[in-house]
Amino acid sequence: MTGTTALGRASLTRVVELRVQMTTSLFGQTPAQAWPDNADLLEPLFWDRAAEQWKIAMQTWVLRVDGLIVLVDTGVGNDRHRPHFPPLHQLQTGYLDALADAGVTPEAVDVVINTHLHTDHVGWNTRLVRGAWVPTFPNARYLMPEHDYRHFSPDGDSTNEGMRIVFSDSVSPVAEQTELYAGEHQLSESLWLRPAPGHTPGSSVVWLDAGVPAVFVGDLTHCPIQLPRPDDPCAFDEDPAAAARTRHRVLTEAARARAAVIPAHYPGHGGARIVARGSGPGAAFTVDDWLDLPAI
Repeated sequence: MTGTTALGRASLTRVVELRVQMTTSLFGQTPAQAWPDNADLLEPLFWDRAAEQWKIAMQTWVLRVDGLIVLVDTGVGNDRHRPHFPPLHQLQTGYLDALADAGVTPEAVDVVINTHLHTDHVGWNTRLVRGAWVPTFPNARYLMPEHDYRHFSPDGDSTNEGMRIVFSDSVSPVAEQTELYAGEHQLSESLWLRPAPGHTPGSSVVWLDAGVPAVFVGDLTHCPIQLPRPDDPCAFDEDPAAAARTRHRVLTEAARARAAVIPAHYPGHGGARIVARGSGPGAAFTVDDWLDLPAI
């Protein structure tokens, strides 16, 4: 499933790998009443009231800009051993077919950006060929945040054993094509990578300005419930307090710049321009207008 829109001189295409639902209890500091209180924002695209679950799209954002084809995050991947995350274990998805529908062949991709190194953002970095993990995108540079790379590597300080598996099948096999970045990093005339720590130590955002600004925020927000309630963490945040501070900062910057906020996992129209209500730590955010993409 794909959809394409223009952001100034850039073309943006959404490539959806799969869609799942998870319990709202993963937002442990979000009161139960907050979900129906924000029903106008959340229903029906982001929240299943009857099941008490929030809706998730596993997807890649394809950018064509500055003469480059850039993938922002690469989804879950096929054939993965994921005992730590059963919904993503041993999947067989139509991701490569969806890329082809978007007019992208693996050989044509110039740059892969992993906003962070969690399993659902690096999966299609590689594919299984005759029992070995090989780069899916043989001509691409793979840009990865150095802090995550060090954190999740076999000799790093992460105690997450599942991430050791992810590193071995989705990160290490592309080592010869990998470029690590830290701090601010300009990728091209229109693209910058900037630190956004909290969800993981190296989580980053991708700023685009090709005449119409946008920021690809990865897992800075998992669900639109975090727009009116930006202090509310998701259980997947490794440092919830740092993630909340970063969320306030980046969303405030996006609101001031009139930049589209494009998370990794929003279904619906995929992202939105937002407006800040208040300022500083007490600020909240509302949607001004959604991206011009077909809703899913």
